[in-house]
Amino acid sequence: MNVVLMQGTLSRDPETRSLPSGDIVMSFDLATRFADEPAVSAPVVWFDPSEVGAALAAGDAVVVVGRVRRRFFRSGGSTQSRTEVVAQRVVPVRHTKRAQAAVEQAIAGIVAASAPPRST
Repeated sequence: MNVVLMQGTLSRDPETRSLPSGDIVMSFDLATRFADEPAVSAPVVWFDPSEVGAALAAGDAVVVVGRVRRRFFRSGGSTQSRTEVVAQRVVPVRHTKRAQAAVEQAIAGIVAASAPPRST
């Protein structure tokens, strides 16, 4: 199972670009902190972002639900890779009920996928 649930702060303004396929992708870095440990930053990509994405800026606190992906690409004549979070849902923390619902839906999906199959 590949499920990511993150809460953090955008450490830079999101960048939006159009892909050759016509899809829109937004990318940003999300800084997270656990207890008193130093902040850790993770790259996040969000395909076809909702209207919420247009209002995001550096410093905004968000909840991200998605999955981890490692992609390979050619650059400068060599193969490189990048590990990133592919967001399925991004919700500003200030939207408390929507953020809580996103977390609960992600957890419910994990629980449902982990449950043993029912015998008939």
